Amino acid sequence: LHLATEPLTGWCRFHVTERRRTCEWIDCMQAIADDYPDADRIRVVLDNLSTHNPAAFYRFFPPVKAREYLDRFEFYYTPTHGSWLNMAELVWSTLQTQCLNRRIPDAATLQSEVAAWEAERNELDVTVNWQFTNEDARTKLHRLYPTVEEAED
Repeated sequence: LHLATEPLTGWCRFHVTERRRTCEWIDCMQAIADDYPDADRIRVVLDNLSTHNPAAFYRFFPPVKAREYLDRFEFYYTPTHGSWLNMAELVWSTLQTQCLNRRIPDAATLQSEVAAWEAERNELDVTVNWQFTNEDARTKLHRLYPTVEEAED
């Protein structure tokens, strides 16, 4: 599964694929570009999956077309072990809880179930309320913040 989401509007789209190869990722990126034909810049937050490599556009498109895509996309990668910084992970978690919390027998059923969940969510305009305060950061990332004792040494 690949996910594209607009956290502030509530829109999301899942791409159900047999595998997670670079060619499937490129297909998803092409679909995102097609969804926003008038956008000069499309900001994309990605995890660090090895298939998420902008250079791959040159493997699947002629150089001029690859450059056109890359001129429109602006990629931001979450830190390793920082998936909680990616708002799409909240949508993904909700899908898992509400839709994928049981055995799904085959790819066709998975496609159908995910499409139904996606349509309902998009109809409801469910937005993502992702907030992370300095206090949350100090708690979650306590290993990165010096303590008073360390500062005195």
